[in-house]
Amino acid sequence: MKIGILDQGPITTSHTAVQALKFVEELAILADELGYSRMWMAEHHNTPFFVSTAPEILATHLAAKTKQIRIGTGGIMMMHYSPMKLAEVFKTLAGLNPGRIDFGVGRAPGGDPTATRALAEGRSQYNSDLYAKLATTLKLMSERKPDDELYRSIIASPTHIQLPEAFLLGSTGNSAREAGQLGVGYSYAHFFSGEMSKETFDAYKSYFEPSYFMEKPLINVTYSTTVAETEDEAEFYAKPLDIWRLNFSRGQIGQIMSPEQAAEISFTEMEKAIVKQQRNIHLVGTAKKVAERLLADQEYYQFDEVMFNLNQHGQESRLQCVRLLARELL
Repeated sequence: MKIGILDQGPITTSHTAVQALKFVEELAILADELGYSRMWMAEHHNTPFFVSTAPEILATHLAAKTKQIRIGTGGIMMMHYSPMKLAEVFKTLAGLNPGRIDFGVGRAPGGDPTATRALAEGRSQYNSDLYAKLATTLKLMSERKPDDELYRSIIASPTHIQLPEAFLLGSTGNSAREAGQLGVGYSYAHFFSGEMSKETFDAYKSYFEPSYFMEKPLINVTYSTTVAETEDEAEFYAKPLDIWRLNFSRGQIGQIMSPEQAAEISFTEMEKAIVKQQRNIHLVGTAKKVAERLLADQEYYQFDEVMFNLNQHGQESRLQCVRLLARELL
């Protein structure tokens, strides 16, 4: 099974943003050395809790620090950028790193309404045309004339280079169908929604049309994952994420606390039930136990690759997850 990492660059308690950026770099270097297939950076705005606000910048840095792993975005939020800018940025990245860049895009804002409005300099956003925007971007990348009259005379430079692999993030049958028709990969954020559907994946495959960006259908699924040498150790490192998700569901967004702080907190019976339910999207245990679950899911849902979202409090526990999962799955 091919495995990868989708990182948000968490700024956890007792750590600075500068440290969080360094942790991202360390994660990429280790994943590269161990044979991971991809590492993507997410896009988040107007938050002090995630450092990944400019995934295309981080991708540039990570590509320069690694040798083989594919580097990309998971995803860049295309509502904030013009197709021309997206095409030029990722063609430049691909030209600098031939065969190693992924262009992953999402339709969400990646932030609250205040951030969305600020990124648009106060202009209104028209989000119903995002699939058309992606189609225009892909045509500019592959040096074909877009349907949109505004871009028909545009050349997205640099030209005549090997293009990145392209993916659409989504969680619905509609986005799966669009990804298939555009001939790009489909990336499902199971760590966010937790409602994976075989029907959705089948729809993507049935609508898929080969393109320059993808010759055949490719589905990857991202899980929130915490593994350790023992079950008890994994639970220790996982509890801060359980608490963070509980608070997030209540509209209380803060930094991820340390495992030691989390150990002092007791769950109510209702909270225990919620955490148990959340374990569908947050896989916790030994690497062997988690690998068994992933392989079973892959067999049933018929996806191609797995990506891990590793938001543990400490960098050592994040690196440990990367090592243990590689040992079990690669």
